[in-house]
This record gives sequence, structure tokens and C-alpha cells, in this order.
Amino acid sequence: MVMTLTLTISAISAIIAGLVVLIWPRALNFAVGLWLLIHGVLQLI
Repeated sequence: MVMTLTLTISAISAIIAGLVVLIWPRALNFAVGLWLLIHGVLQLI
């Protein structure tokens, strides 16, 4: 159940992110930068 829920949330967030990037391409720069920052901080913790 948890695995299915995680996959569903991941798929929905991917679709939303794709639509945002199609509508506003500069969002991709912000999304990548934000992801790199969060990933880097989480790796340090």
C-alpha cells in the first residue's frame, strides 16, 4: 500500500512539474536549482 501511494504521489508530482515547465520554461531552472540545494543539504545531514 505504501509503495503504491508513493508511486502515485511521484507520478502526480511529475505530471504537475511537466505542465509547469511547459507553461513556464524558466521554472525548470528554479526546479533544478532547488532540487540540487535540497539534495545537497540532505546529503550533508
